[in-house]
Amino acid sequence: MPKPSKKTTKQKHVSAPAIAVSGISVVFDGHQVLDNVTLKIPSGSFSAIIGPNGSGKSTLIKVITGLIKPMAGQVRVLGRHLHDVRHAIGYVPQKFDFDRNFPITVEEFLNLAVHKHVLKGQIESIVEDVGLSDAILEQPLGVLSGGQLQRVLIAQALLKQPSILILDEPASGVDITGEEQLMSLFSRLVDEQGTTIVLVSHDISSVAKNVDQVICLNKKLVCAGSPSKTLSKKQLKQLFGEHKELYHHHH
Repeated sequence: MPKPSKKTTKQKHVSAPAIAVSGISVVFDGHQVLDNVTLKIPSGSFSAIIGPNGSGKSTLIKVITGLIKPMAGQVRVLGRHLHDVRHAIGYVPQKFDFDRNFPITVEEFLNLAVHKHVLKGQIESIVEDVGLSDAILEQPLGVLSGGQLQRVLIAQALLKQPSILILDEPASGVDITGEEQLMSLFSRLVDEQGTTIVLVSHDISSVAKNVDQVICLNKKLVCAGSPSKTLSKKQLKQLFGEHKELYHHHH
């Protein structure tokens, strides 16, 4: 009589999380900026990192992208060491400092993002996706407004077709309509292309409407989960303390 199989049920394959942060601590000039932060961000999800000013949000994403080396802990991206998959990450900083007198057009700047020839039609399509006219391609980069520059930075990150897109305050300098347009674009990238998107935001209302997961950070991980679980008045008071104005939305 044949022996019964030990495997009685078909096991479902579970892919590695897009980002796995384990025990990350960062200290600057004797000040604890991040304290033993551990979290996972699922592949193909839309996540937001929120918290008061000085809570370590930007530091955390710089650790994830390899721009800052932590004092302790490790980061795995797509189940691998960050150095092996850095090409899969698109990153848009909150501030981009450059010489505004430098003679470079928007189109030339966008082409710096890729290591292969990109058809002008592809560039025009991505520029349109972020809410800009293709006429901007001939403009000098230095004459752009803050909101226009932010959209160009997002377009440049998207040209690399990243598996993971990380953005630090992507709506900075963008009006309400533009912010809604960008959030809609990010949602489409998640739904249609399976892109994993992580953004830092102070706009609790927009976060509540659009993301799958909220990461509440104040040097330590305060909470993480769906907006319905993390954005209650009790949780927000715990996170922001006396800085209540940070999560009142006036739009």
